[in-house]
Amino acid sequence: MITSKDNEKLKLVRALGQRKHRERERLFVTEGEDLLEAGLAAGARPQFVLVAAGSGLDGEEVEPELLARASTLGSGTRVIAVWPIPEPRAPAGPACVYLHGVGDPGNVGTIARSADALVGGTLALGPGCADPYGPKAVRASMGSVFAVRPVRADFDETPAPRVALVARGGDRPAPLEPPVTLCLGAEREGLPAELVERCDARWTIPLRAGVDSLNVSAAAAIALERINSATAERGDE
Repeated sequence: MITSKDNEKLKLVRALGQRKHRERERLFVTEGEDLLEAGLAAGARPQFVLVAAGSGLDGEEVEPELLARASTLGSGTRVIAVWPIPEPRAPAGPACVYLHGVGDPGNVGTIARSADALVGGTLALGPGCADPYGPKAVRASMGSVFAVRPVRADFDETPAPRVALVARGGDRPAPLEPPVTLCLGAEREGLPAELVERCDARWTIPLRAGVDSLNVSAAAAIALERINSATAERGDE
């Protein structure tokens, strides 16, 4: 049983809280049984699993207080797993989501979850996007990072046609047959104008009067549902 805070595995877990260490080691951390199960279900294999002593979970036991100190969760956790960062999946259909300047890790993780759940899509991250393997993004994805396998990519690497999601002036989202790339920008700035111009279509989600905007991850889910509807309709034919 691990009883020292200076244990090398605990030190690695703490270090992986920083992006530079994740990128150097090509490793990331999950906390909790649900994320461990999601990784295993996706066919991933952890480098190691640490569990709270007496929890009855499979893994190397750690004094609960030490495991809690290594956790990024305020309430601590019963299990921490360290995983190799999966090989990225090239941007491809049936649906790809391209993000530009989405710096909030919670939004990146939530969009990964929606892309996985609604279209089985790929996730391409352009400039200024948060690390999808950071703690907050991984939690928000609920394990979808294992399936989606995000990739850093240029706009031109995504499959055409491309649809820009814009705050105003676009068409109402409608069923659209894949392959397609859905392009989203940061909540305040949106997509750069030059990228909007290069997209094949523009969508604007209609809102009630007096409401300015939607959270970018909520907007992504609504647009992805439209793409999902087209896929389902095609399958019923």
